[in-house]
Amino acid sequence: MLQDVLNDPNFSKEMKRHVRGVLEILLKKGTNFSILTNISEISFEPELPSEISSTFKPITMFVLAGYTFESCIVDEWGVSFEAGFGHENYGSLVCVPLLSVLQIIVDDTPILINLSVDVEERPKPVSKGIKRSMEALLSNPENKKLL
Repeated sequence: MLQDVLNDPNFSKEMKRHVRGVLEILLKKGTNFSILTNISEISFEPELPSEISSTFKPITMFVLAGYTFESCIVDEWGVSFEAGFGHENYGSLVCVPLLSVLQIIVDDTPILINLSVDVEERPKPVSKGIKRSMEALLSNPENKKLL
C-alpha cells in the first residue's frame, strides 16, 4: 500500500509542488534553513574539484544562510544557490531538483519530509526509492525518536 502511494506520479507531483511552496515561503520570510539532499542528483557549476566532491556523503545537508541564502532561487524545476566549498571557499552554483530535497530544516527541526519517488524524471525501482527516503529520514537524529 505504501509503495503504491510513494510511486504514484500524482503524489510525486504534489510533493514537488509542496517542496517548492515551502522553499518560497521561507525565502519570502527571510528565514534561514537547511536542506537535506540526495547528492547524486545535484549538479555544481563549475564542477567541484574531486578533493572536495569526494567528501560529500550520499545524503548531504546544505545550510542556506548569508550570501548562500541571498543567492537562492526557486523555480518549477528546482532550487539553486551559490556556495563556497573547502578551505579555499571554492565557489559553485548548486542546482538541486525539487524532488531531491529530502528534508527542509529550520532551527534543527524538520518542517518538511519528502518521501516521494520521482518516477517520471528518474525511474527507480521501488525498493531503492523507499531506501532513499528512509536514509534521509534517519540521517537526522531528531527523526529517530519518531520511529
